[in-house]
Amino acid sequence: MNWEAFWLTVRLASLVSVVLLVIGIPIAYWIASSRWRWKFLVEAAVALPIVLPPTVLGFYVLVALGSRSPLGRWWESLTGHTLAFTFEGLVIGSLLYSLPFAVQPFAAAFGAVDPRLLRASASLGQSPVQTFRRVVIPLSTAGLVTGFTLSFAHTLGEFGVVLMVGGNIPGVTRTVSIDIYDRVQDAQYASANQTALVLLVISFVLLAIVYGVNRRAGMVGPWR
Repeated sequence: MNWEAFWLTVRLASLVSVVLLVIGIPIAYWIASSRWRWKFLVEAAVALPIVLPPTVLGFYVLVALGSRSPLGRWWESLTGHTLAFTFEGLVIGSLLYSLPFAVQPFAAAFGAVDPRLLRASASLGQSPVQTFRRVVIPLSTAGLVTGFTLSFAHTLGEFGVVLMVGGNIPGVTRTVSIDIYDRVQDAQYASANQTALVLLVISFVLLAIVYGVNRRAGMVGPWR
């Protein structure tokens, strides 16, 4: 078991999940509450990583982070190196790849809140921010837990995007999934099996948490 790769992966998944919680909540609430007629385009863009091949997404992220892009040149002027093949680059790629796994459960939970409760809160003099904090968030806890857990689990098992964006640098960008691939390539099947079993158990526990929370909340699946 490569513990260096394991803890790097856990750190990546934790950071991505927290950031997605922060940026995903406003995006999801806008999707759930907006009446804009072209909203479906935003929803399609958010959901795109679900159907897009990881290598395609990873390629465009790599180009966007490279030294020829404005973002890459700006970052290089600040740090002396580009974002590609760094841990920071992995975070950016993982944020894009796991975005729908956070936003969709969030939006589903926000959309399920009874509008009458929002109107009642407004009639009592609560501002939209206070209503969101005191009414919407407490009633959407199951969706928030689901989105956070799914984005963590999805990031934990990423392969294509992290390989394209980060490469395979020990201690910097080598995640657990890449370590398993390397061990299989070297015919170290016993070691690869040991690491894969750890990921299997973790993934099962995380999904059990998701379905357990949704069952208590009266939801059928993780995104309803």
